[in-house]
Amino acid sequence: MSAEILSPCGSVESLNAAIRTGCTAVYAGSKRFSARQGAENFDDDQLKQAIELCHKHGIKFYQAINTVATDSELYDLSMELKRACEYGVDAIITQDLALVDMVEELCPNLEIHASTQMTIHSPMGIDIGKAMGFSRVVASRELSLEQIKSLCNRGLEIEVFVHGALCMSVSGQCYMSAMIGSRSANRGRCAQACRLPFSDNIKKGGREYSLSLKDLSLVSHLRELEDVGVSSMKIEGRMKRPEYVASATDVCAKSLSGKEYDLETLKAVFSRSGFTDGYLTGKRYEMFGTRQKEDVVSAKDVLPQLKQLYRKERKSATLSFNLIVKTGRPACLEAVDNMGNTASATLNPPEPALNRPLTKETAIKQISKLGDTIYEFNKLDIDIDEGVMIPLKDLNTLRRQVCEEMDQIRISANSKVVSFIDSKMELDFNFPKLKNIKQKRIRLDVTKAEQLRGINFEEIEFAIVPLIEVKNCNGLPIDKIALSLPRFINNEEKTYSDLKKAKEQGFSKIYASNYAHIEMGNRLGLEIHGDFGLNPTNSLAVKKLSQLGISSVTMSLELKAGQINRIGDFSKLGIVAYGKIPLMLTRNCPISDCSRCTGFITDRTNRSFNIQCNKNQGYVEVLNCDTLWLADKLEDFNVDFITLKFSDETVNQTAKVLKGYLNGEVSSGAITRGLYYRGII
Repeated sequence: MSAEILSPCGSVESLNAAIRTGCTAVYAGSKRFSARQGAENFDDDQLKQAIELCHKHGIKFYQAINTVATDSELYDLSMELKRACEYGVDAIITQDLALVDMVEELCPNLEIHASTQMTIHSPMGIDIGKAMGFSRVVASRELSLEQIKSLCNRGLEIEVFVHGALCMSVSGQCYMSAMIGSRSANRGRCAQACRLPFSDNIKKGGREYSLSLKDLSLVSHLRELEDVGVSSMKIEGRMKRPEYVASATDVCAKSLSGKEYDLETLKAVFSRSGFTDGYLTGKRYEMFGTRQKEDVVSAKDVLPQLKQLYRKERKSATLSFNLIVKTGRPACLEAVDNMGNTASATLNPPEPALNRPLTKETAIKQISKLGDTIYEFNKLDIDIDEGVMIPLKDLNTLRRQVCEEMDQIRISANSKVVSFIDSKMELDFNFPKLKNIKQKRIRLDVTKAEQLRGINFEEIEFAIVPLIEVKNCNGLPIDKIALSLPRFINNEEKTYSDLKKAKEQGFSKIYASNYAHIEMGNRLGLEIHGDFGLNPTNSLAVKKLSQLGISSVTMSLELKAGQINRIGDFSKLGIVAYGKIPLMLTRNCPISDCSRCTGFITDRTNRSFNIQCNKNQGYVEVLNCDTLWLADKLEDFNVDFITLKFSDETVNQTAKVLKGYLNGEVSSGAITRGLYYRGII
């Protein structure tokens, strides 16, 4: 079976553009809980009509309910889920484990797809996705063809982005827009701060836009992707204009079917200094680009011709007709489409022919006029008595009625309405915390084991040390060390093997920032603690993580203190309370050239953002310019633990920060309180 072409629809016009240019599935969002809140999106009536239109064409409709929700929004989220069931969506796309829990409890027959925001990019990530009930995973964009191949044929469908915007950060791991302007990418309100100037040593050949990549285009690789087992070719662009959707869909559909396609027109309608396939091919040079004046100007010339691509209705089915005209009986027109659906209509009995009796030629001429429908004429069989006639207007009426009935039959046949169990729904979603004021334990998250030398381990719950630092842990109490795994896994077999060896040496705890880490920990019987990269923002997500085997959960960096304090006690809860917060996790180094590396990039206000190099792991992290400090604010948080994250601090600085938190000191330097008080939009 051929892979699907999955097109973005941010508006009704974009929906028509996608359908009429060759897509086999679309994805769209409603007015709430969509990761593209800047798109026009669909209200309830439009959503229902859009689903019916797709199903009439035999096209699948996936609803993106793919933002994270807070506890106060869980009831509304459940109602969004209920509407999806009633309207007959083919699947929902989600990143929030609250929805996974709701589907399991309220509508277990609804298909769910794991959003790319879940950062699933390795085989064990696929395995735990399957265990959670997903039928499909939208893989991270940063994978090579071999890595994508390793995800396929493991029991889940794999969806791959093949065209559109390419974020610098791995999806689901970007907090830059939220930290800078309270506009969260995880909530669908990214302000694209990365497209602004961030320079890296321009005097020595650096870039002015160090966080802006060209647009992704794998158009020439679609058949390769299909060959390795990819089920769905996804086009990004719910916020782009209909002409872009039409062009991208047309090009992808033609490429997948082996036909010639027009990539230059697609480049003209929208690109950022051209396209890149660097992640897929491994040729990761010249991947950076911005929207230039010539990119904008070129679009004006191609928009009129692109509108022509979706001017006419798409022919999605063929109809074979049978016309029965018998004296004294109502005239009957029957139709069968290419999927075997049948429809019929009857009208007045025929009249005696005074001049011209009805002929097969006349009947074909009228019945075959299917211009404004989705149908193509295949054939007409007739059974007509001699010497009778039917007015042409009656033949037209029969044809119209049959087509309208076939529309409804096709909609019904292609709509899987899923039962929603209202009786099981917790109407208020109230998860009261235990009333006790919790005694906060301190965890130290370091980049080097050396930073722990001289630390009194009696003063902390445990330390978090990178797996690659195991060899440097000699003399440290390993029973009080949790191993953190690579946030992006380039070699899962090696990571798992190294973790297994560490267990044999006596290490018993891990810190999981990715779903694959949970699978690794469970396979090895390790104690698992969840890091902020899992993005839990509500009580149901915490509950689900606990069911997956996690002993403690670090809450999302994007929650306010009050929201954290209302999270239900399904697990031990904590926060990141110190450090330069990682704003981005990226496979591409913003500096790239190690010979001119300064260790930081600078924004247009001259603020410096450190680059934490994990080159041996195949990724880097862009750190916040200000240090998070909450030592004097800990009474505002009723949590079980706090984590102090250290990047380049010395041994003495690490000890000094720990002392400051033990004593509740006020910082004397420039600090940030993160989002714990101002929150996000």
